Amino acid sequence: MFGRKKNDDVEAPVADDVEDDKTEDAEVDDAEDADDEPEDAVDEADEQDEWLTLDASRDWREDGPFDISEVDLDADDVQRIDFGSLIVTPFDDMQLQLQINQATSEVQALMVVDKKSALEVALFAAPARGSMLSQVRDEMAAAAEAAGGTMTLEKGPLGTQIRRVLPGKASDGRDIKQRSVTWLAQGPKWLLRGVLMGQAVNSDKSGDDAQMLFEFFCNLVVRRGDTPKVPGELIGMEIPASLAANLPNQAK
Repeated sequence: MFGRKKNDDVEAPVADDVEDDKTEDAEVDDAEDADDEPEDAVDEADEQDEWLTLDASRDWREDGPFDISEVDLDADDVQRIDFGSLIVTPFDDMQLQLQINQATSEVQALMVVDKKSALEVALFAAPARGSMLSQVRDEMAAAAEAAGGTMTLEKGPLGTQIRRVLPGKASDGRDIKQRSVTWLAQGPKWLLRGVLMGQAVNSDKSGDDAQMLFEFFCNLVVRRGDTPKVPGELIGMEIPASLAANLPNQAK
């Protein structure tokens, strides 16, 4: 949709070389320790390695979401909405809701609605080097278990995809299951999270139903800035002047 800048190749960080001066006895001890490791622990490690390998298998952001340094927004005449740290490309009939921190007037998350499906988008700080995707998934799994829900990992359009089922309440008080699919995309010192909800998740072909929202997610452009932030810290967005006039007074 817009021109992408050509970047110099960047080498991915690699693990430190393993020391070659291990003694033979040490190698034997390591082997014995491995034999004593519980089978469940080995299976869990293998499963984790599977998703880490998938994360590193390719550049999952090749088609977006993008960092501001990777694109030329002046290459087209598309009208976009600038939230400061996040630039949005709207689509026809898109409904946009803002989650605003009343104390700071910062936008904490965007909710984009398309028919009976919705996508919640939030931006977080990430380390300059290394991936924090596995850490985020572990935290989400712990939160799901604490809430009495379940979480599974699967291959998705942006690498490892997270599917959660959490207990909830309907508007009439009935117990329901809240289903969601989470996309994670990590860029230069930022992590973008998209949580897909509604009909697109409940369908057996959620990838087809969610195509418009996925394209919206991939067209997002992050302008992270240079302000130091702790990895995992929420990066707030600004309310565009074009939208401020339509917001309730307490949200301005």
